[in-house]
Amino acid sequence: MDTKELAKVFKALSNENRLEIYFQIVKSNEKSFDSNCGCFINDVIEKLNIGAPTISHHLKELSNAKLIFTEKRGKFLVARVNQKLINELSNLLIFRRD
Repeated sequence: MDTKELAKVFKALSNENRLEIYFQIVKSNEKSFDSNCGCFINDVIEKLNIGAPTISHHLKELSNAKLIFTEKRGKFLVARVNQKLINELSNLLIFRRD
């Protein structure tokens, strides 16, 4: 991962609402037995009391930073954490001593 990609991730997480949305997605993914199940965005909207257009904007930013994947399931939008990216970030931040 280069510094440009890393900066994009940090920028996406620098917004308070976006960070809270990301944490809600992470919590939902942790609670699920099936890692592919994902988080129903309607649940996030209800918990955070943020309007759907605002949530949509923040999801787009998280998705552009490759922190999450989103998909439609019928009439619902589901988000999943990009675990591969999180593992890569973790390794980079722990082991980078340049």
